[in-house]
Amino acid sequence: MPANRRGRIRTPAAWAAATALVAGVALAGCDAEPERGPGVAARPSPSPKPTPEWDTSPASVAAVGDSITRGFDACGVLVDCPEVSWATGGDARVNSLARRLLGPAALPARSWNLARSGARAAELPTQMARAAAKKPGLVTVMVGANDACRDSTALMTPVPDFRASLTEAMRELREVSPKSQVYVSSVPDLKRLWSTGRGSAIGKQVWKLGVCASMLGNADDLGPAATERREQVYRRVVAYNEALREVCAKDRLCRYDGGAVFGFRFTGEQLSPWDWFHPGLDGQERLADIAYAKVTEGGGDG
Repeated sequence: MPANRRGRIRTPAAWAAATALVAGVALAGCDAEPERGPGVAARPSPSPKPTPEWDTSPASVAAVGDSITRGFDACGVLVDCPEVSWATGGDARVNSLARRLLGPAALPARSWNLARSGARAAELPTQMARAAAKKPGLVTVMVGANDACRDSTALMTPVPDFRASLTEAMRELREVSPKSQVYVSSVPDLKRLWSTGRGSAIGKQVWKLGVCASMLGNADDLGPAATERREQVYRRVVAYNEALREVCAKDRLCRYDGGAVFGFRFTGEQLSPWDWFHPGLDGQERLADIAYAKVTEGGGDG
């Protein structure tokens, strides 16, 4: 600008309970267990339940990523508008994730928008290092659209490089802020945005300036070559989302959105009226809805 539920882990308290149980059995010796008649199965010991580690009310939020998180083209032509960012914006119409979690008054001191318009995954480790320095309760990640949106499909970021950048970004965070939680958004379906935006004559004129040429170039060309080009971009975005899911799954304090943003069917009402590609005010609000639902759902790992 697809789902993963990782198994629960045992907390230190749960491990302590389990250790005490094992020690008690060892001290009692073999004679402590009552005799059982033939065919009578041993009664299973109850497993200690893990304590949920995910905090649904983090005390601060840092956002990393690209132009979508910067609110690009949501308020005006070719300008960032972080005030309406889905992640950290203060605009009541969008009601950003940070605004819902922290309240409006806390935003200036406890939320940070570190994204940059035009950023690709290779920049994520640097952004994440800056976020880690804040020791945030939650870091939001939305990146990948610019890795697929290039002048040609040949220039799209290779999937192994994309995955490596994500892995390095998580390492940067964990070295400095091991307790920060992470919410990872899937990359939007760029083909869906093309399908929606091509109905706007104004949008197609703007696209000719070079907006996501790999997908949006020659927007009305439905020939085999143009169709295959768009399919290549689509497949690359799907692969990026799988990489996002995989990397997030390796970290116990990371939640992936399960492909929710990729699957969201943006309409003209949710796109920027200036470029018909980036989310407008309504689109930013929808992204905030998705993020808030994922961050605050049940306890336990995501």
